[in-house]
Amino acid sequence: MRYAKCIIITDEAGLHPVDKRIAEHTDLTRELLHNVSLLEDETIVTLFQLSGDRTALEEVLTDSRMVRKFHLSGRADTIHAYLHLERYDRLVRLMKMLRQFEFIIDTPLEYTRRGGLCVTLIGDVVSFQNAVPNIPDGITLKLLKTGTYEPNTDRLFSQLTDRQQEILRTAVDMGYYNVPREATHDAIGEELDCTGGTVGGHLRKIEAKILSQIVP
Repeated sequence: MRYAKCIIITDEAGLHPVDKRIAEHTDLTRELLHNVSLLEDETIVTLFQLSGDRTALEEVLTDSRMVRKFHLSGRADTIHAYLHLERYDRLVRLMKMLRQFEFIIDTPLEYTRRGGLCVTLIGDVVSFQNAVPNIPDGITLKLLKTGTYEPNTDRLFSQLTDRQQEILRTAVDMGYYNVPREATHDAIGEELDCTGGTVGGHLRKIEAKILSQIVP
């Protein structure tokens, strides 16, 4: 069993009009896509994780004719959004292509700083080779790496944003979690060209996100 870690890159139309409207809103940041499913009528259900202004998100979703229904939950500035979206040809064709070649999508999917969607596809070598010519127009898959799939090895880490991963790696490398502690927030911030307060805020979010998933 093999995996291919890729970034889904789209043209200006995006994967779906609702996703595009959220991406363009200055008060909202897409972080993770926990699930996306194609229903029998070719409408789509998704579970997003976002940060930002919940009221702004409600306005975007309420105003869009492409949203059948939605439910929001979450704590602090983290928003989980269940969306039932109208059919959109580009996303339908992509989902059908993944199903045709029997890929499993390892969730969650992570949004990159530039608006791409990082996805790990699980399948066999032949499926990967045959799928490439069938990628819908307007969508590019940028291959990052391939290898033998081992479940759960990167699951928690993959749920962090790119910036959170960078800060956590730097904190670990500099000895922030050693006993005794070998680095301060300010020292880490100097390494990453940001303030110590920014580092501290990110680390608290990282720790809350990881600990909430391992504590029963």
